[in-house]
Amino acid sequence: MNRAAASAFIGRVEFTPAFAARPQLSHVLFDFDGTLSLIREGWPDVMVPMFVELLPAVPGETAAARRQLCLDDIMRLNGKQTIYQMMQLAERIKERGGTPREPLWYKHEYLRRLVERIGHRTDGLRSGALRADDLLVFGARALLEMLQWRGLTLYLASGTDEEFVKTEAALLGVADYFGRHIYGAQDNYQQFSKRMVIERILRENHIPGAQLLSFGDGYVEIQNTKELGGLAVAVASDEAHNGSGRFDEWKRQRLLGVGADIVIPDYRDAAPLLDRILTT
Repeated sequence: MNRAAASAFIGRVEFTPAFAARPQLSHVLFDFDGTLSLIREGWPDVMVPMFVELLPAVPGETAAARRQLCLDDIMRLNGKQTIYQMMQLAERIKERGGTPREPLWYKHEYLRRLVERIGHRTDGLRSGALRADDLLVFGARALLEMLQWRGLTLYLASGTDEEFVKTEAALLGVADYFGRHIYGAQDNYQQFSKRMVIERILRENHIPGAQLLSFGDGYVEIQNTKELGGLAVAVASDEAHNGSGRFDEWKRQRLLGVGADIVIPDYRDAAPLLDRILTT
């Protein structure tokens, strides 16, 4: 950690040695789940048991080993469209002598189970029983306000299906920060990827990658941003304990491993963070 750079921060922040301020930044890309939204917090507790249930056992394999295999497959693909995890499940079933269904069937079955888990959250937001800010990563709204005030253009890109991203962003009261720039997964998965969104931002706005800032808790948006020359902030959010100020250590290690420039647990230090990033 660069202690001098972090001296104005009240929470935890980690700057990598490669970090340098970029006052020329003009466009900002956000991931959604785990980066802004906590509506789907706990989703692995739905996907992992489903994979374990559907994956044929092999001789001598323990239940713990099968669960770990499923968890590894799922988390390795976290940040990509959900369909990729389902494609991996289908491949594993085939490897073990089973006859898999189409990956899209598995995706829809997962979404059905997920809705059973999180439905009370979306219902609570609609009814007013739940506060939107309680289902946003701590400090997120203030960060979005600051970015908008500074005149940066905001984009949202998620591996979750686009229809759900738009609905959930509206329920959380953050859709207006992004306007028409909200993108998500499609049943025809080849029509969308986060890299495609980043390339579109650069192409349509005639800017180099050096003018792009991204925030994400998955490796895909961090890796894609770095590959195209942008600055990447890893949000190693402690989703189950929002506002704890602690890193999710698995996320931290994973995101540093794909080139993140900065790691934060949440947005409690939004103002000094932006000052550090945008001031020479």
